[in-house]
Amino acid sequence: METLTIVIVVAVLVIVTIGMGVRLVPQGSKHIVQRLGKYHQTLTPGMNIIIPYVDQVAYRVTTKDIVLDVPSQEVITQDNVVIVANAVAYINIVSPEKAVYGVENYEIAIRNLVQTALRSIIGELKLDEALSSRDKIKVQLKTAISDDIADWGINLKTVEIQDINPSDTMQTAMEEQAAAERQRRATVTRAEGEKQATILEAEGRLEASRKDAEAQVVLADASREALERVTRAIGDKELPVMYLLGERYIGALQNLAESPNAKNLVLPADLPQAIKGLLNRS
Repeated sequence: METLTIVIVVAVLVIVTIGMGVRLVPQGSKHIVQRLGKYHQTLTPGMNIIIPYVDQVAYRVTTKDIVLDVPSQEVITQDNVVIVANAVAYINIVSPEKAVYGVENYEIAIRNLVQTALRSIIGELKLDEALSSRDKIKVQLKTAISDDIADWGINLKTVEIQDINPSDTMQTAMEEQAAAERQRRATVTRAEGEKQATILEAEGRLEASRKDAEAQVVLADASREALERVTRAIGDKELPVMYLLGERYIGALQNLAESPNAKNLVLPADLPQAIKGLLNRS
């Protein structure tokens, strides 16, 4: 019975020892092995043999591309405008032993590097340049941090600027400024329209006055010509003149009587004598 127990214990110990000595590394990962607390080797994907109880898998590192989201932060531009910017970095670990031994936490370190470099780059730009130069900022940002993280065995594949916008306070101020500018333009446009309308109206009145003056000149010339012809036609005879004047006089009185504002109408008793009086006066 004791012998069986010893055999079982030894078998279990052997199985555990073999299990500790065989390491299966999945694809897309690498394992860092320490021997007695010191870096010994890096296990690649597949089955690997280590010395049980002496070697120990201390770190498991992925070799896939890692997406690091860099939190948003407030950045002050060259013209003292506060904007909010964030980014995303795509990295790949090419030397796992450098990544785990070169820096305490490479993800936190890279995020801080990106944030610091982003503040420095945007701080040298004005607001309009910062909002319209994402590609330029991206190139400068990648150049600024690539060498630093290369010392940790990490390759920066690319870095993208996700959002770069004015702060909420600045956006409110910009919206108010834009609204004021639109109001100013509308006021100027309305004033220009009223000015043009006034000018056109004045030009219209001036042209109408000119036409009226020309018409009066034409009528005066026509009246003068008519009088000259009448004078030549009648000579010293008063009767035709009296007849024409009487006809005009009666027509004028008739029009006056038909006017809605007419109240009373008085006709002279002796119309021919009145016409003669008018002629004698002239």
